[in-house]
Amino acid sequence: MIKRWNILSDSGEDARKLAESLGVSEVLARLLWNRNIRTTDAARVFLDPEHRQEFYDPFLMTGMQAAVDRIAAAISSGEHITIYGDYDVDGMTASSLLYHCLRFLGVAAENVRIYIPDRFQEGYGFNAKALTKLAETTDLLVSVDCGISCAEEVAGTRGKMDIVVTDHHLPGKELPSCVAVVNPHQAGDAYPDKNLAGVGVAFKLCDALSRTLAEKPWNQGLELVALGTVADVVPLTGENRKIVRMGLHRMMETKNAGLKALIAVAENGAKRISSEAVGFHLAPRLNAAGRLKSAMLGVRLLTTDDAAEAAELATYLDELNRERQSVEHAIFEKAEEQLAGTDMAELPAIVLAGEGWHPGVIGIVASRLVEKYYKPTILLSIDGDIAKGSCRSIEHLHMHDALAACKAHLLKFGGHAQAAGLSLATKDIEAFRQAFCDYAAAHLTPDDYVPTADVEFEMHPASVTEALVDEIARLEPYGEGNPLPLFGVRDVRGENARAIGGEGQHLKFAIRKKFQSVDMLWWSHGRLASLVNTEPMDIVYRPAINEWQGRRFVQGFVDSVRPAASAQIFPDRDILVGIYKFLLAKQNTKEKIALDPWKLTQDYSRIMHERIPLYTMKAGLQIFSELHILVASLDEEQYHIQIPKTKLDLEASETWSKRKS
Repeated sequence: MIKRWNILSDSGEDARKLAESLGVSEVLARLLWNRNIRTTDAARVFLDPEHRQEFYDPFLMTGMQAAVDRIAAAISSGEHITIYGDYDVDGMTASSLLYHCLRFLGVAAENVRIYIPDRFQEGYGFNAKALTKLAETTDLLVSVDCGISCAEEVAGTRGKMDIVVTDHHLPGKELPSCVAVVNPHQAGDAYPDKNLAGVGVAFKLCDALSRTLAEKPWNQGLELVALGTVADVVPLTGENRKIVRMGLHRMMETKNAGLKALIAVAENGAKRISSEAVGFHLAPRLNAAGRLKSAMLGVRLLTTDDAAEAAELATYLDELNRERQSVEHAIFEKAEEQLAGTDMAELPAIVLAGEGWHPGVIGIVASRLVEKYYKPTILLSIDGDIAKGSCRSIEHLHMHDALAACKAHLLKFGGHAQAAGLSLATKDIEAFRQAFCDYAAAHLTPDDYVPTADVEFEMHPASVTEALVDEIARLEPYGEGNPLPLFGVRDVRGENARAIGGEGQHLKFAIRKKFQSVDMLWWSHGRLASLVNTEPMDIVYRPAINEWQGRRFVQGFVDSVRPAASAQIFPDRDILVGIYKFLLAKQNTKEKIALDPWKLTQDYSRIMHERIPLYTMKAGLQIFSELHILVASLDEEQYHIQIPKTKLDLEASETWSKRKS
């Protein structure tokens, strides 16, 4: 997918001065500046949080003292404690962390248990039926990563058991009336860092308990805190950065039997684990438990001391993750089938529904469709009279606002700007689809459908040294609020481009600057080898070190490619005639007119014996589509030409009419 470049601010002389004061390269200083880290002291803390940043006092959080007092009393008198968590990785790690802390503080195994609600039968947060059942044997319930929005459910337990709520989600108008509410987002809360994940708040509770009962800070289980923090995609700045940095360092030497087994099945043989490895390899295996079976499988893994049991559970979660991938692939294919025959250029948003689509997986599929088509996407799983959906948006459409505008067709909805969930009556799906698409059409412009790549600044890969890559790595861990740095290089040509991988699905090529050549890897684009060898390109990439047979050398991983300015030739009338003749010739000879403009560009050279740039071909295809001469058929994965009966009016094409703007 071609992306528009967003070049981040030019720090200029300021970055040079910052580099001098820190004793680092100007490249690293510019990256710090782009992350709004613009003083020497702030930069030193950011680059070395383990040693230069202290953990904040947990008792700064409103409700922490009351929570500690009640839990301490329960421990002293041997009361039964239930930890009530959420079914995602944040909830699993938070529940497991608090369990380990209570056991460390002397709570007998029979006096503490973890309860995670069923994702499909009970949903997120407290539910009255579960609380009523738990109250039969529980004296004190402590929530982690949930409960802040459950004032009504908490009120229903009054007189049956005590409740302490710890959470990190935004509070509603009414807080639960209970022993204590610990959440840095409460009005008037003095805790300095509001970005903690649920497991981060649980960590602060453990710290407060340990300081009170063991007379020392709590510094155990940071691996679990890092795992949950990365998985929940909270900003990796401030205290979260210190947590994740320290936790990642400990992961390879963790004493947690379950985490050790999980790392083993994820086949992470690296010397260290990065935030990317957590997000792409460890977290999905835990999430598979909550998506397909029960999140308690993940909790059991993270709380067991038995290496054999841990290995068995980790293997099972690995199998579940493979099953999740299979289910995801099947739903994705069914979604594509529903889109077959649709003119995607005319579709303002995607709303698809399927009987029996797995509700634990449709959110992932929605994300894949957004990645492919860059349109707001909602997938609905139909179960009888009710459909439940997962929503994913693009940058310029606030999903929660869009759903609020369509609430007349919904039973329930909630979420954020980029992701949300909903439920509605099956009979109302069509009305909702129309309302949502109308909202998207009214609030999005054509430019909003073009994804953006945030480019730190322009730097040729041949200018990158091993030492510079190692220095840039001081910015890790990457995540929300601290994105992985991407750089741009303009007007370069590929050399020796070739497809690699078992099925030739990936692309490897080199780009050169004078006498120095750098290898570039572009995942899932092996089919573009011949084009990369011939067309000038603008490339967005990230530099990395490749270690092979004892050698280290710089290589680049491609994020996106667009035609260079020299190749952005808008088709005139003569070129359009040539493209039309080319397409008609293919159709007349029964040769498939592929939907892929990259392939059509290559075919044009073969058939017409001359080259045109990819940009020119894409513009021509767009013009003919807008004139309804060219019709896309997704089910056949090809275009069909409808020969016009009257003379064409090119001005009827929006793309053509805007060519001079």
